[in-house]
Amino acid sequence: MWELHTDIAAWPTWNTDIEQAGLDGPLMPGTSFRWRTHGMDITSTVLELVPGERIVWGGDVDGITGIHVWTFEQSDGRVVVRTEEPWSGPPVEAAADDLGKALHDSLKNWLCHLKARAEQLV
Repeated sequence: MWELHTDIAAWPTWNTDIEQAGLDGPLMPGTSFRWRTHGMDITSTVLELVPGERIVWGGDVDGITGIHVWTFEQSDGRVVVRTEEPWSGPPVEAAADDLGKALHDSLKNWLCHLKARAEQLV
């Protein structure tokens, strides 16, 4: 599951919400990657990396700052994946409910895509 999720260049092959993605160097704190989703071109920077357990990245797009946290935990022969992504910035303050729903839906879809792809590989 970890390898699937951290192969950033391969995201568009299993996550239909991501149009393109590419990593600008080795996956490590300080490395940036570019990706396109829902018509937005995003540059994110890896902020924290604990191989097999946790990855955190952040960036700004259209006045919104997001910090995306993913955790992976082995439990009873399965991997439990959790994610959260706080957003801040003027657009969030102006439309908190609408953007909160959009973020919730996006994270839910990402987890569903990740699960479906992982199950195909088993």
